Amino acid sequence: MKTSNFADAQKAFVIKQSEEGTPGTEPILQGARAFSRGVCRMLHRHDIFAVPEVPLRNGRRVDLMGLSKKGDVIIVEIKCARGDLMGDTKWTEYLDYCDRFYWAVPSELHCQELYQERFLPERCGLIVADAYDAEIARPAALHALAASRRKVETLRIARHSMRRLLTLADPALALDIPAALTGNIVT
Repeated sequence: MKTSNFADAQKAFVIKQSEEGTPGTEPILQGARAFSRGVCRMLHRHDIFAVPEVPLRNGRRVDLMGLSKKGDVIIVEIKCARGDLMGDTKWTEYLDYCDRFYWAVPSELHCQELYQERFLPERCGLIVADAYDAEIARPAALHALAASRRKVETLRIARHSMRRLLTLADPALALDIPAALTGNIVT
């Protein structure tokens, strides 16, 4: 009986380690979180730093929002499945909040649809990603934000990032900042 308890505990540990990663290794991620990591690594190489799951002032939430060293605001919308891509009708509401917009898709998702006019290929870039890296297949055109909008969005990204860091250091702080969860942040 002790053997089966030990075997069960060992099996649970192996499962937990495969989900969280062992010390010194990377956790195994799936879905949008995995692609988010790959995209963020590529953006980092381009000196762009992004934050996942950022609420916008219009009530929407973007998959990744980042800043370049020039101050450009970049939004990346991650799509892991064709149905998710084809059913997305809200993405155009993101365009007022960024200088450059990208779609990020896995290499096995052959998205000829992203070249159709309804996906604004002349404006929107395309990133092909996996859990470990990504490449820009089509650069996004620059549609410069007004200076006042850029300032607001830059401050929002900075404050959102700082809130996240603070709640990692002290999870009790998360209880004191409900606006961070809803996106209704007054600056």
